[in-house]
Amino acid sequence: MAARIEDYALVGDCRSAALISRQGSVDWLCWPRFDAAALFTSLLGTEAHGFWKIFPEAENVETRWSYRPGSLVLETRHTTRQGEVLVTDFMPVGDGAHLVRLVEGVHGRVAMRMEMAVRFDYGSAVPWVSRSELGDLRAVSGPHKVVLRTDVHLKGSDAQTTVSEFTVHAGEKHRFVLSYGPSHEDDPPPIEPRKVLEATDQHWREWSSRCTGGTRWDRMLQRSLLTLKALIYEPTGGIVAAPTASLPEGLGGIRNWDYRFCWLRDSTLTLIALMDGGYIDEARDWLGWLLRAVAGNPEQAHILYGIAGERLLPEIELDWLPGYENSRPVRIGNAAASQFQLDVYGELFDALYQAHARGLPVSKDGIRVGLAILNHLEKAWREPDEGIWEVRGGRRHFTHSKVMAWVAFDRALRMHEMHENGATDAQAARWRAIKDEIHAEVCAKGFDPALNSFVQSYGAKALDASLLLIAHTGFLPQHDPRVVGTVEAIGKGLMRDGFILRYETEGQTTDGLTGTEGAFLPCTFWYVDNLIGLGRRDEAGALIERLIGICTDLGLVSEEYDVQAKRLVGNFPQAFTHVALVNTLLSYTRGEGPADRQGGKANGAPPAVLRQREAAKRTARGELEDATS
Repeated sequence: MAARIEDYALVGDCRSAALISRQGSVDWLCWPRFDAAALFTSLLGTEAHGFWKIFPEAENVETRWSYRPGSLVLETRHTTRQGEVLVTDFMPVGDGAHLVRLVEGVHGRVAMRMEMAVRFDYGSAVPWVSRSELGDLRAVSGPHKVVLRTDVHLKGSDAQTTVSEFTVHAGEKHRFVLSYGPSHEDDPPPIEPRKVLEATDQHWREWSSRCTGGTRWDRMLQRSLLTLKALIYEPTGGIVAAPTASLPEGLGGIRNWDYRFCWLRDSTLTLIALMDGGYIDEARDWLGWLLRAVAGNPEQAHILYGIAGERLLPEIELDWLPGYENSRPVRIGNAAASQFQLDVYGELFDALYQAHARGLPVSKDGIRVGLAILNHLEKAWREPDEGIWEVRGGRRHFTHSKVMAWVAFDRALRMHEMHENGATDAQAARWRAIKDEIHAEVCAKGFDPALNSFVQSYGAKALDASLLLIAHTGFLPQHDPRVVGTVEAIGKGLMRDGFILRYETEGQTTDGLTGTEGAFLPCTFWYVDNLIGLGRRDEAGALIERLIGICTDLGLVSEEYDVQAKRLVGNFPQAFTHVALVNTLLSYTRGEGPADRQGGKANGAPPAVLRQREAAKRTARGELEDATS
């Protein structure tokens, strides 16, 4: 049985990632990319679907674990009555082909057991296992091959599992290196694990040392940015929403989705988190990925893409897997890729604007893509869509979608005024008229005076946490009574034990699915952002502490939180949640609401960006002042 989501660690190499339980079991690993078929899939099934465990053979084992400071190298200490052992897990950054596990005796002696069952294609394919001339263990199935190199004795078991039983004494060291390669090629070359360990650790420490600091929660801020970095597919710059698939939004339910893809919905907030966090190169790569992904006919723009920009992501169900804690079906691929969502156009333009306002130049191709999208959006904004949450209950005129259509025209106008998008004055005049029309329509049809709140869709009574982004975008000022009323209504109507739901899954909202889901953690951070903007710092600080309190002891967090079971649910770790956490911590520290950091004024850059520019100028003059003060 899989462990609780809270009891998993992430190790990765910016191409793929593994989830390792506190009990030393690798229960999820996809090679050679995040979105490849898993060869260890017990996270969504049983040990029969693939796992790799190294753990003491003893009772009453005390286990403590942590990442090395500023690193993605995981260290786990197991203490028994006879001694203590240290297990170090990591994936070398660079070639995307190795998972290394080192076992070292700390004191006394500890009897250890290693078990490994490789099952390719999400647990469905038992490989052919053989030995190389050097004694390495080789497992082959179709196009896939992995090779295990170790200095301990291995043997097979009746359960088609490889086993090793060995005792580690103080000072002794043993190595396990699992390497991936195509089955038609030579075995992947061996590596020197301890040499590679130090290089990997140094790589992560050097990267994390550039993190913006000065908050009350710097360790959490750094860990979130490290996690975000680990979810970047380095060859393309695309950022997966999570490294996992089908971890349930409600335990035992059907809301189980594959998140190993890149969502345009996450574009702007991700870019802001990276740039304000101190990582310009990653932001530039992410923007480049965005523009390549959406290039083409704007009518064919998708809401999500593969990590290299793939558009065909068919959704299938794997009926041989029982699902995480019997949460079925297990879905691979994501049918939402074919949905129509207006908000993605606003996301793209906001990302272009925020990048340029923070110093990244806009390419000619970016300008051409933007102009083509606006030409399409001039008519498309009037159409209903599936909305930010990818509902499967039919299209509607979602308020948030219309707000984001307004954002597209607003940001295009800002860039025109900055002479950065090549538009004519006639085009700009047309955009301004459309922008004003959308604004008037949203205020007339998307706001309910009786509720004193914006609503999920035109004419509805349901609330929706995406409405918390109205102030972020600058659609209305933070202190506008309609914004204040919306924040209050969501705080009363969608809050559960201090956490915000996306919307009510029962009653007034029909999303086409049965069952319930946990509180959506990014939305809770958006609520905190609004508290900051409204000057309610004490409430905001208390809720930040509550949110950080549900993160794991390793600083990781998932998409949602089950307030009744008091457990993390949804895919893990979730990039969008870590992005929201970074942005909220920086907003709180700088005393800025979301409108200050993202929406800004009608003309020019947001205040936070202006301060960044001034800080850069001071640094250039040799005046090393703290840019976060």
